[in-house]
Amino acid sequence: MKAIVIDQYGGREQLVERQLESPQPESNQVVLEMKATSINPIDWKVREGYMKEALPLEFPITLGWDAAGVIKEVGLDVKGFKVGDRVFARPATTHKGTYAEEVVVDEHLLAHLPENIPFQDAAAVPLAGLTAWQCLFDFCNMQEGEKVLIHAGSGGVGHYAIQIAKAFGAHVATTASGKNRSWVEELGPDRFIDYKEEDFTEVLEDYDIVLDTLGGDIQSESYRVLKEGGRLVSIAQPPNEEEASKYGVTAGFVFLDPKGEQLAKLADMMVNGQLTSVIGHQFDLTEQGLRDAHEVSESHHAKGKIVINI
Repeated sequence: MKAIVIDQYGGREQLVERQLESPQPESNQVVLEMKATSINPIDWKVREGYMKEALPLEFPITLGWDAAGVIKEVGLDVKGFKVGDRVFARPATTHKGTYAEEVVVDEHLLAHLPENIPFQDAAAVPLAGLTAWQCLFDFCNMQEGEKVLIHAGSGGVGHYAIQIAKAFGAHVATTASGKNRSWVEELGPDRFIDYKEEDFTEVLEDYDIVLDTLGGDIQSESYRVLKEGGRLVSIAQPPNEEEASKYGVTAGFVFLDPKGEQLAKLADMMVNGQLTSVIGHQFDLTEQGLRDAHEVSESHHAKGKIVINI
């Protein structure tokens, strides 16, 4: 099977095409014939070597941790899925990722993909959509009617977080560039803040939740818009405990824990029209396609999600 791998850490030129052995499933796994995957910032952070201590992976590394496709083979103990099923998943973090024509996935990480959802739309969801879900619910225990600020609403996690929060009855504000205003506003936020024109700390107050996707000064300034007892959750960097304590805020860092049952809830939202993938860029599974896709992701200015067609 074809895969795009790296043999050492470094720049985009490290992404090379390779023929690998087709994977064999363990008893609790399936083999997925891939139809699409997507790019997330963790992909190029691993490629550059930024994550080598947190994620020690052996070379060659096939990057990519979003999967959508059709089940080709099932392990002996797999009960909930069969050959031919359309599925999507955020597979386990191993050196055998999803920039490949075939991937093995543990059964508990899979979710059925309804017939009316395209593989590309589904492939965009798992890592970013589950991250948004776990930030809002697992960490923040978001309730109907609460006020939620989502930074970088035009990004992968941000654009899903807006839709999830609105679907569950939150009042949502989001920051983004003015050039993205029209499509981000279509996602339904109550307040759009063009960060180049407005200071969010001057126009927002008494918020219950901040989802920080940026870190740095933005994270520090976000405490000012939270009410006492509010929650700040970050996917960019662990918050400073002293800073959070000073503002009387609960703050924490979320690193995704993949769960098939949560992905199934996102599938239901997609079917119900509550969750849409905004795909700003598509590339093919080739050396150049992946290098170009990484370049877009590294720019920090991708519109929504970047999808790789397989």
